[in-house]
Amino acid sequence: MVVDGVTEETDEAVDRLFQALADATRRDILRRCVRSELSVSRLAEAYPMSFAAVQKHVTVLERAGLVTKQRRGRERLVRTDPNAVGRARQALDELETAWRARVDRMSGLLADGAGPDDDSTKGQDA
Repeated sequence: MVVDGVTEETDEAVDRLFQALADATRRDILRRCVRSELSVSRLAEAYPMSFAAVQKHVTVLERAGLVTKQRRGRERLVRTDPNAVGRARQALDELETAWRARVDRMSGLLADGAGPDDDSTKGQDA
C-alpha cells in the first residue's frame, strides 16, 4: 500500500527504528558499538542484566537495521551500521518538512482571513 509516496514497509521500518532508539540501553549499545565491534558477551558485562536480556536488546537493534552481527570464531560481534543514523535523520527530516508545510499553510490561512478585521466576527457576542 502506498500513501503519500511512502510505502507501508517504509513506515514499518521507521517504526522499528524509533522503537529501537526509544530505549536507553539500546542507545548505549549503539554508542559502544560505534567505537568498536563488541561481542554480545562483552556488551553484557557492562549492564546489570542477564546475557539473554542484552541479547534481546541487540536483536531489536538488528531488526531495526541499526547493528549487524558477524560470527568470528565462537563470538558474535556487534557492529553499528554507519548508514543507520542517516536513515533516522532522513525520517526525521521528512517529518519536519511535512510539519513545516502544515504550519506554513495554517499561517497563510490565518493571514488571509482570520484577522481582527474579519467581517464574519462583527456583530457576534464574544
